[in-house]
This record gives sequence, C-alpha cells and structure tokens, in this order.
Amino acid sequence: MNIYSLIKPLLFQFDAETIHDLTLKTLTLAEKTGVLSLYPKPPKCVHREVMGLKFINPVGLAAGLDKNGAVIKGMAKLGFGFIEIGTVTPRSQPGNPKPRLFRVNEAQGIVNRFGFNNLGVDNLIENVKVAQYKGLNSNQILGINIGKNFDTPNENAVKDYLICMQKVYAYASYITVNISSPNTKNLRDLQEKDALSQLLARLKLEQTKLAQHYGNYVPIALKIAPDLTKTQVQEIADLLVEHKIDGVIATNTTLSRDNVQGLKNTTNLRNAKETGGLSGAPVRDKSTVVIQQLSQHLQGALPIIGVGGILSGSDAVEKIAAGASLVQIYSGLIYKGPKLVHDICRTLG
Repeated sequence: MNIYSLIKPLLFQFDAETIHDLTLKTLTLAEKTGVLSLYPKPPKCVHREVMGLKFINPVGLAAGLDKNGAVIKGMAKLGFGFIEIGTVTPRSQPGNPKPRLFRVNEAQGIVNRFGFNNLGVDNLIENVKVAQYKGLNSNQILGINIGKNFDTPNENAVKDYLICMQKVYAYASYITVNISSPNTKNLRDLQEKDALSQLLARLKLEQTKLAQHYGNYVPIALKIAPDLTKTQVQEIADLLVEHKIDGVIATNTTLSRDNVQGLKNTTNLRNAKETGGLSGAPVRDKSTVVIQQLSQHLQGALPIIGVGGILSGSDAVEKIAAGASLVQIYSGLIYKGPKLVHDICRTLG
C-alpha cells in the first residue's frame, strides 16, 4: 500500500511551504529514530558512470528541495542514486516574501518564487560534515548547487560563484552552477553568450586550481532554463564544449504558462498565474525538447542530466530516450511520494 497516497489529500489542505518545512522536519526525525531504516531499498538498477562518477542508480534528487543540506541522510534512505542540495549563496538570504510556493493540482504543477532562500554556504558545509554522506565511497554522490546573492550585480556574479565553488569543492561529488532560476532578478541574463563564456572560463580556471590543490577533480555541471530558443541552446552547448565543462542539467523551471492555459473552472487555476517558475508536469515537454536539442548538438561530448516533469517511470524513459544519462525529480516527489524513486528504478532497470 502506498501510504503517501493516503495522507496526501490531508497534506494538500495546508499551505505548500508550511507542509514543505514540516516534511523536512519529519524526515529528519524519522531518520534519527531509525524509522527510515525500515523503508525498502529500491530495485537494483544498472550502474552508470557519468562525469567520471559511478552512480548506483540513475534517479537523483533535484536541487531546491533541500537548500541547506539539512536532510541529506533522510533523503538518502529514500533510495536516491544521488542527491543535489542547494541552491546555496555566499551569504545567507531570506528569499522573496511569503507566500512563494503554490500547488497547481489540476496540472500536477508547482509554482515557486523562493529566490534562493538559504542560510549561506558556510551553514550548508557544516550540515554536509554532520551528514558524512559524501566521501571516498563512490556510492554516495552529492551534488552541491551554487548561485549568487540577489543583491550582487551580474557584473560581479562570478565572484559569488567562485566563493561558493572554493568553499564547497572539498565536500562535493560534483558542483552545479545555477544561472537559470527565474526568481533572482536578471540571473538568466548570465545564459547570454558573452556573459556565459566569461563565467565558464573563470570557473574552469578555478576548477583546475582546486583540483591541483586537493588532488581531486570535482566535475562542474551547468543548469539551464527551458525557456531558451534552439539557437541559444546550441550556443550554450558550444560554450560547454569550448570550456570543457563536465555536464549540463536540463532544465530549471519555466516562466511559460502555455501548458496550463487550458485549465478551466478549477480551484487552483489562480495559482498557475502566480509569479515564479512553474515545475512539474507542465514543464515536461519543454524540458525534453531542450534535452533533445542539446543531445543532437553535443553528439556525446558531455553528459546531460534530465529534470522537469518526471512523475512516472515512463516520463524518465522519455528523458533518457531524448539524450539524458541521469534524471532528477522534485515536483514528482511532492505529487507521487517517495515510491516514485522505486518506480523509476524499476522501469529503467
């Protein structure tokens, strides 16, 4: 029996962010008391090597759910093959005013305008140390997603990314550079060709220095938006190859509301019109198209991690068929519960 399906109607009666915070606290308690040790392990999947890392299964937790790395151990017990925490910024920041998280139930979507709310990179590192999740054990893959503070102008953004990169490098299996959130003003401008080329050049140089210092090469992945033209996707792909970036994550949330325009006379239609990034089922097709475009243009030059609208095993298969090597979930976890991890593993085999 899927217990989550029984309690979800009750959870969905309350404010989305309140339930989000309560869920993280409950997961922490369940892990500390040993309850999660009773949770069944996912079916075995074929191991995958991506970005030089060995993944025990291809299903990851997308960034955004555990921004501060506070529930790493709890999430690990749910069967994920890898976990990505963040987005984290150099300094703590509260994010945008509440309310800022909204369910679009009829479309199985989520709108958020969090705005990189987090307790800062130093706090995240302390949480990673306590979790002791990432280490020499290659079965424990921890991605750390980094961004810039909201009040850092774009011309100085590289400094914020470098600060975060320098601090998390020793604790990450891979580092994701987030330039695609729609909820930090002008952040997506960093996806433009000249700005992106400069940013990637500086990050690659710093990666080389850090690899020499620590004697360990930590891959870098770039997370991009679904709201890009084909030309923009191709330009980004070319820059990723030129600067020898290790991977690309496609995609973040969308500003488009095209896939929820057909909703009529529904309770939460107003939520679809809220300002912010839309995730879940409504972004599925846009994400898959970007993955296809990247795959066709990259021709295997670097791996793609697919995220966006994965609510079933067949959705994950679609992302893999489009060109992704791994997948990540977030909104699907909210609508389907942790059983989704097992369903995807079982389907992908």
